[in-house]
Amino acid sequence: MHVIAKKALIRFWGSHADAKDPLIAWHSICEKENFENFAQLKQTFRLADKVGKFVVFNIGGNKYRLVAIVHFKYRKIYIRGVLSHREYDKEHWKRE
Repeated sequence: MHVIAKKALIRFWGSHADAKDPLIAWHSICEKENFENFAQLKQTFRLADKVGKFVVFNIGGNKYRLVAIVHFKYRKIYIRGVLSHREYDKEHWKRE
């Protein structure tokens, strides 16, 4: 898969240093895999959830949330944001 907007990951771990290694690991896995559908993605990321048009990944032992739009047909993952639980719970990301 091609992950778009790695800058969002770098920006996030710049202010949340403990997220760096888990985000690098997530990115590495996604770049190596070619998920054909959500069920296949879920085999790798068991705690990932579909929320409307988004896929939400748990990052760092469920400490953070990575929100993305995944286009399986085009093999692309668009990062919409990486959020703390507090930010995620406000649900502003659903309106973007």
